[in-house]
Amino acid sequence: MEIGVITRLRPDTDFIAPVRELGLTCAQVCCWDSDLCTPEQLRRTRELLDRHGIRLSSFWAGYPGRVAWNFREGPTTLGIVPPHLRAMRLDALRHWADFAAELGAPAIVTHCGFLPENMTDPEFPPVVEALRDIAGYCRDRGIGFWFETGQETPVTLLRHIVAVGLDNLGINLDPANLLLYGKGSPVDSLDVFGQYVRSIHAKDGCCPSDPYELGHETRLGDGLVRYHEFIPKLLRIGFTGDLIIEREISGEQQRKDILHAADLLRGWIG
Repeated sequence: MEIGVITRLRPDTDFIAPVRELGLTCAQVCCWDSDLCTPEQLRRTRELLDRHGIRLSSFWAGYPGRVAWNFREGPTTLGIVPPHLRAMRLDALRHWADFAAELGAPAIVTHCGFLPENMTDPEFPPVVEALRDIAGYCRDRGIGFWFETGQETPVTLLRHIVAVGLDNLGINLDPANLLLYGKGSPVDSLDVFGQYVRSIHAKDGCCPSDPYELGHETRLGDGLVRYHEFIPKLLRIGFTGDLIIEREISGEQQRKDILHAADLLRGWIG
């Protein structure tokens, strides 16, 4: 396991330098604007990674349109589940797949939305077909398609992986998101889909106390993920991917919390 951090692709800044300044050597690059899938941005991103000696762990691919990180509007705004957004977002993800493959990323990662839990839901078959479409597009380009956890229970995600049935599917497990959305125990989730976990978002948080809003994120170690149990269990199941620190605040406190997280993770992985 290697410890890394998320960094956001920005066209006019050296967005890789902060990774090196944190003393880390791998990163997950994230971007929501598929208009930046250009040859010039590809060349510049590759140059920055090479200049700073940073390994690209994966590429986090966003999509156009409004998104709402809550229970009220999330089901109709997130991922490729909303039918009115599906075609547009699949197109954006295809652009990112091309970009990531040229960049040398092993996979693209994204939130697919509130995946249907009920197999008799009329939307279950078209969502599975949409997932098969984009995962197949990635496979044809030699890269994986990794689900970021959050809006679905572990067994619901496993059900969709099995239903899609392609060999390049994986999971970017954000254990805090399972708690923030009230979807399950991070430690126990490994018993359900551990074989598909390819990367970890090292983040922490708490369960919802308001049924309309997500739980809240915390500094790593201050939430309910129970990393002292989670990391050893990852090791027992043979996980060899990266631990990518995510802290969804900004400024100097974010930097301090990332360094704190890195120190804790080094102690847990030995």
